[in-house]
Amino acid sequence: MSSVVLLPYAPSSVAVARQRLSTDLQDSGVFSTAIDDAVLVVSELLSNALRHAHPLPSGMVRVAWLRSDDHIEVAVSDGGAATEPRAGRPTLSSLGGRGLGIVEYVAESWGVRHDGDTTTVWAILPAPQSTSMNGQVAAALKEAG
Repeated sequence: MSSVVLLPYAPSSVAVARQRLSTDLQDSGVFSTAIDDAVLVVSELLSNALRHAHPLPSGMVRVAWLRSDDHIEVAVSDGGAATEPRAGRPTLSSLGGRGLGIVEYVAESWGVRHDGDTTTVWAILPAPQSTSMNGQVAAALKEAG
């Protein structure tokens, strides 16, 4: 399962991306907590693109996801920025700067790709199917007696 969505370079696009990703993952049977994590990561990546980067030449941003086996890769592409995306280490009193730190914590891996004037920030997360998780839970309960 994969999807690519072109969205306006606007804050309202975050909610649209969250809903589309959530629906796609639910429809493919991904475990609900994995959906929550993927939606959180897409929110952070897209919010960062809108806050720090330029739109693509079309005036849009691209959000994509690819689910394979028990993983999902999410990616947000924009027109680049003056600085390289990196996880910050904000002070406790800082009002922002935690987004990529959250991504780093939740994702198995993440990184940045450049292709000409396009910058893509991606993350790979575990995305087990709810049926496999239910089977694992049932097996654990049966084993426990």
